[in-house]
Amino acid sequence: MSLAVVVPPVDLAPRTRSYEPEAFIEPTARDEEWKFSAFNRLKHFFVPDPNAGVVRASGDGVQMRPITSIASSWIPTDMAAAVARANVREGGVLEIPAQAEIIEPIVVDLTTSSAQAYQHLEIVAGSFSSAVVVIRQTLTSEISGSTVITVGDHARLTVITIIEGEKSTALVLQLPVTLGRDAQFTGALAAIGGGAVRIQNSVTYAAPGGSAELLGVFLADTGQHIEQRIFVNHDQPHCKSNVMFKGALLNAEARSVWIGDVLVRKEAIGTDTHQVNRNLLLSDGARADSVPNLELETGDIVKAGHASATGRFDDEQVFYLQSRGIPLDVARQLVVRGFFAEVLGRVGNVEWREELLSKISSRLGIESFGDSDE
Repeated sequence: MSLAVVVPPVDLAPRTRSYEPEAFIEPTARDEEWKFSAFNRLKHFFVPDPNAGVVRASGDGVQMRPITSIASSWIPTDMAAAVARANVREGGVLEIPAQAEIIEPIVVDLTTSSAQAYQHLEIVAGSFSSAVVVIRQTLTSEISGSTVITVGDHARLTVITIIEGEKSTALVLQLPVTLGRDAQFTGALAAIGGGAVRIQNSVTYAAPGGSAELLGVFLADTGQHIEQRIFVNHDQPHCKSNVMFKGALLNAEARSVWIGDVLVRKEAIGTDTHQVNRNLLLSDGARADSVPNLELETGDIVKAGHASATGRFDDEQVFYLQSRGIPLDVARQLVVRGFFAEVLGRVGNVEWREELLSKISSRLGIESFGDSDE
């Protein structure tokens, strides 16, 4: 006699959404959503801080407004985000007018002078617009909040987010993106600083035909814990998503977490989706957790796939560089730089692609390098 084991489907979608912190049960380190996190360094974000300041956004076209005057379709999906949203006093707003084609990148700088601060930034791209936005954030304190992105019908938006900062800092950030009909979005995220960093990137399609590409690079060193969580919710037909994240762990006790969730609902026919995560361990004692999840409620799709790998150096590449007279340490640094170039090569803006490669090279100890068109 055979026994049939019924395995219930994994619910990838967040169960609770609310502006009210009281709607959430305070998490513990054993909860699925937090068990991979640097929990002890982040749990203070579950408690409101009456003395917390505000993360200020500055740049061309950016306005700081009272939070009560900012309209947003985003609703927090965990307690830390709800606490931040309920207690932030001001938020930055960048509105790109409909049909505007902005050639030069719009640079947004995020700063705060408080020991702990709440963040809210809204970026809205009007219908048929085109723009590149660069968000620069150098962490000097404890920050919790969100960057909310809305891409209108037929708009094309690229957002490059660069996170640097001290190892003594912490960041909990929700980064939700909503796409209109036939909208195109590219999000490039570089997490190369901070101490305890948890970033939740989500994509929602408001109409058919949307296309999202999420690119990410991250470097973790001793004393750093960088966590990336991706959720792509395909609930509209004929939409695309492509996710590619690569990380390098430089020394012992460096830690990274990457969790990629893609949910294709039954109404999302014609979906084309793929996600991949690659991690490079450069030292004994470093740890990278990688968990790709894919749930399909329909088989009427173009394609769907996911991949994950964690490993050490390619010794053949290092040997080749050494055979050309390059010292071992420099050869290892160049291999790591080339590892990231595959992701950053997808960033359409050449100037900021070079800027990111330069920052990575600096972290790796490479003071100069040649042409980066790998």
